[in-house]
Amino acid sequence: MPENIEYNEEKMRNILLNSDMKSFRNEYLMLHPYDRATFYEKIEPEQRQLIYHYLSPKELAEIFETSEIYDHEYKAYLQEMDATYAADMISYMFVDNAVDVLNELDKTQAVSYLTLMNKEKAIEIKALLHYEEYTAGSIMTTEFVMIPENSTVRSAMTILRNEAPEAETIYYIFVVNENQRLTGVVSLRDLIIADEDTLIASIMSDRVVSVLVSDDQEDVARTIKDYNFLAVPVVDFQQHILGIITVDDIIDVLDEEASDDYSKLAAVSDMDTFDTNSFTAAKKRLPWLIILLILGMLTANLIDLFTETISKVALLAAFIPLIAGTAGNSGTQSLAVAVRGIATRDVEDESKFKLLVREAGTGLVTGFVCAVFVVGLIYVWKQEFVIGLLVGAAIFVSIFVATISGSFIPLFMHKMKVDPAVASGPFITTLNDIISVIIYLGLATLFIGEL
Repeated sequence: MPENIEYNEEKMRNILLNSDMKSFRNEYLMLHPYDRATFYEKIEPEQRQLIYHYLSPKELAEIFETSEIYDHEYKAYLQEMDATYAADMISYMFVDNAVDVLNELDKTQAVSYLTLMNKEKAIEIKALLHYEEYTAGSIMTTEFVMIPENSTVRSAMTILRNEAPEAETIYYIFVVNENQRLTGVVSLRDLIIADEDTLIASIMSDRVVSVLVSDDQEDVARTIKDYNFLAVPVVDFQQHILGIITVDDIIDVLDEEASDDYSKLAAVSDMDTFDTNSFTAAKKRLPWLIILLILGMLTANLIDLFTETISKVALLAAFIPLIAGTAGNSGTQSLAVAVRGIATRDVEDESKFKLLVREAGTGLVTGFVCAVFVVGLIYVWKQEFVIGLLVGAAIFVSIFVATISGSFIPLFMHKMKVDPAVASGPFITTLNDIISVIIYLGLATLFIGEL
């Protein structure tokens, strides 16, 4: 049985600080790459200098390829290293991961590293750097196994043995014709069990699902998820295979897209990390807060317009937060349903109207139940049946309107090619505050004689 090597941060620190290179390498390189990356991030810059001395660029590259190291941290770590060491380290990474690192740097820094590294590797990386960000081309790797369709299983296995050490995955082997156009795919299993003299064309699957190099990364993620692939080939408009995208890259895309949508729903331009300082975090959050503050001032101005109504029946003021809050919560619920439907493509053009009708019905039901509930509470609390009816009517209409707006606004923004996640929870809540105040105090002014 192999020994189970457990990660112990304190133990690793002690070995590192004892400057025992052999012992550190023996212990550290036995850890899982995730644990190595975790330790690398937690130690001080001075201690990382020892790691740069103890590990080769190739060994460090394996650490940098784990998802534990965040993209925005690459720049700081590379600046700690000798430039030649850093360039060698990047060159040992898979091409798609190397591109991710260089995309986080200034252009002058990226160029300097490319100049220092192996020319062949630099050419591969430069080819991918030119693709637009967030497209299939920007996240694909060119390190995959490709075989001619007129070859035999025997020759295909020879190609596989030669190219496998440099390939990111070998579970799929892609088949091309003499013009380098993608014509099929063979699984590693099919290749192993086939007779050596069998032609690849007879065992390959010619029904290949591929993505265009210009496709959005979210669409690529959806393709891999729908078909349960480990990798998908990337082609140009003439079906020339340019690279592949593996499932581990798609997991990173899904995490990135989810964080982006969540930050927008929270009205934050970019998700804060725990190591972000207060001023940087405030700079990201302030723009939305200022916009919401201005919208909030509209609510205050509306209340001021109804001062006379409130002064006649002071109890009306007590229920403004209740109505505004309930409407805001209802709108946010509807917003979450609509944005998720758009993100997962469950909401297509033919079902958008169906969603609006369903949300309108939901608003009527929830509004009616909440209205009846609040009428009873106010009567028991204040013995004010008429005011209870007024508040109940306002809640009923406010919830109905908020539910419709919560679903209509993101659908409209999606139609206008604007990210629907921008219709954030705080934005919808503030907008519904304004609408609910107008409804409530408008009804109160209309029926002031009955109060």
